[in-house]
Amino acid sequence: MTAMQPVEQRDEVEMLSLMLLIRRFEERASQQYQAQKIGGFCHLYIGQEAVVTGAIAAVRDDDYVITAYRDHAHALARGTSADACMAELFGKETGCSRGLGGSMHFFNRQNHMYGGHAIVGAHVPLAVGMAFAIKYRGEDRVTLCFLRRRRDQSGRFPRSAESGRAL
Repeated sequence: MTAMQPVEQRDEVEMLSLMLLIRRFEERASQQYQAQKIGGFCHLYIGQEAVVTGAIAAVRDDDYVITAYRDHAHALARGTSADACMAELFGKETGCSRGLGGSMHFFNRQNHMYGGHAIVGAHVPLAVGMAFAIKYRGEDRVTLCFLRRRRDQSGRFPRSAESGRAL
């Protein structure tokens, strides 16, 4: 499956298809993790497929996307192939981060998917910087930053929000 159609051409069937792809991918990743075929951690996005599908459907292909450590769904929604995502989980060179990132560090510059970040809240200041770069360059883009419900105890979010407000 490739990235979704342009915003004006997206439909419910395409979005449902993407949600099913994400669910099946995560189920297979879970099976392989339980069979100890995937090293490290494996944070799944099961039950949240509609969140990423709806959000990605609302932005353009040239907009930036950044997220925390549950990033498989985001990479798939941005058009990274399921093969490249699964290869990353297995630590293979053909993975979306050349097999070096594992479950929490999916990356695809071509699709403007700038990670998975394993440290809670570490991606928020990066997202603010990406948004600032857009504004500085006068581009017609947005930065879509996914946050978890859990509070960021480090203070990165409030400081980043304050910095963003000053822009």
